[in-house]
Amino acid sequence: MIRIAISGAAGRMGRRIAAIAAGDARFQLVAATEAPSHPALGSDLGEVAGIGALGIDVSCEAHDFDVMVDFSTPNGAMAALDAAIDENAAIVSGTTGLSENQMGRLRTASEGIGVFYASNFSVGIAALRRIASELATLLPNADIEIVEAHHRSKVDSPSGTAIDLARSIAEARGATIENVARFGRNGAVGPRHDEEIGIHSVRGGGIVGDHMGIFALPNEVIAIEHRAISRDLFASGALDAVAFIFGKIGFYGIQDLLST
Repeated sequence: MIRIAISGAAGRMGRRIAAIAAGDARFQLVAATEAPSHPALGSDLGEVAGIGALGIDVSCEAHDFDVMVDFSTPNGAMAALDAAIDENAAIVSGTTGLSENQMGRLRTASEGIGVFYASNFSVGIAALRRIASELATLLPNADIEIVEAHHRSKVDSPSGTAIDLARSIAEARGATIENVARFGRNGAVGPRHDEEIGIHSVRGGGIVGDHMGIFALPNEVIAIEHRAISRDLFASGALDAVAFIFGKIGFYGIQDLLST
């Protein structure tokens, strides 16, 4: 059994990962962490996850685990990475909003431990990115817009998934996202540039996660869309990533999981 620690254990994703992992014979839950000021500290992980007591208290530290699963905050992700390095364990992280420096730390750490990072743990999203890249190549003159929607409590905007989708499209066209991304429009911004990729965010209610790529030509429009029905989609994907990264060294992402 793979021994799992969960960083951000009291969050939406942390709770669902705990609930699903508790019933999966591949895994053993051994630790759960939260920020030092979090009200869930000292609570039983199973009670927090709504599945009954597991005998694992939510604390600020984790030890004796094989894989750290992190869905927290950028600072929390770095603390989880430090814990994984200290334990010579792997880490699976889905925390979004990481800075370039923080992403660099993950990549540097992957020289000694297994690191699996994804902004979205859906293989359907991985397939969407692949299809979007192909459409960007097949339709070089199409105007491309990305629209993403999430629940009202999501902190970062646009979503990491939308950024990754735009990055895949830009690279397929020989460009970089830094040069072609347009984040929303307001006021008299002028006509659309041929090479730009528009990225737009919607926040409301309990939307789990919707992503649409729009490829607009003068006389027709192609739209590709992925809609997450339940957060369990991402929790199950993260646990599949745990099974994948266990025993490996290097940097991996959702595309690697798609190809297995």
